[in-house]
Amino acid sequence: MRRPFVRALARPLVLAAALSAIPLASVAPAAADGIVVGGFPVDASESPWVVALSSRDRFGGTRSGQFCGAVAVGPKTVLTAAHCLSEDALGAPPEQTRDLKVITGRTDLRSAEGREIPIRESWVNPKYDSESNAGDFAVLTLAESLPRRAVMGMAAAGDPAYEAGTGAMVYGWGDVTGAGDYATGLRAARVHVLPDTLCEEVYPGMGGGAYLADAMVCAGEKVGGRDACQGDSGGPLVAQGKLIGLVSWGSGCGRVGSPGVYTRVSDVIRRLGWESAAQESK
Repeated sequence: MRRPFVRALARPLVLAAALSAIPLASVAPAAADGIVVGGFPVDASESPWVVALSSRDRFGGTRSGQFCGAVAVGPKTVLTAAHCLSEDALGAPPEQTRDLKVITGRTDLRSAEGREIPIRESWVNPKYDSESNAGDFAVLTLAESLPRRAVMGMAAAGDPAYEAGTGAMVYGWGDVTGAGDYATGLRAARVHVLPDTLCEEVYPGMGGGAYLADAMVCAGEKVGGRDACQGDSGGPLVAQGKLIGLVSWGSGCGRVGSPGVYTRVSDVIRRLGWESAAQESK
């Protein structure tokens, strides 16, 4: 799960357009059970708010064109990572990517189950900083509505779901080993919210991304082994039944001492003025 290209320090977790161009020797090995990096398979019907971003023109049709994850927070509103919609990832601005869609209700990307919904409008946070990785979020407006059960509530500032030690789940169709083994079925991994001080120490911003506690969430396992990886970018981190993070960046996949870094959803809520929507979702 996560960043575009190789999941190196300060690099986001988007699926590379040309996997053959990735030097595998530079991809850090990761402890894994052969699923999501330390995860397990889940069915889309059990987590209908997890959706896939797709462009067959850019990423081919074998896995339905999936290249990033996303999460529905309203019947027509989806959150994902800003770097998923960058020209580095798509090869063009999102409004020029004619077949950009959201796939919902599809567990196995090789199947035709679920729906493929065109994106009517995309908005990328103009304050996204690709150097520090701060503000890594974008909002997609769908051309068709999702059912209410497919919408995930968001955790506002002060919610106990953000407290260190809280159990959480991260979802995606990304790399399951850290070596370019992309899943065809939806996976999830159990992680914990970790202290901000841990990620501040690991990612001080010297030659890479900088961990900013107000805008990011630190999550994973101190011993490594369970994590997001390439291709999981923009996917949801859920705790206590609420969305708390979006897969954003990190160093390697499942490495000891290198937790995953997620966009903090409470910061997204604040920046977009969505406090009332978050309150309604409680």
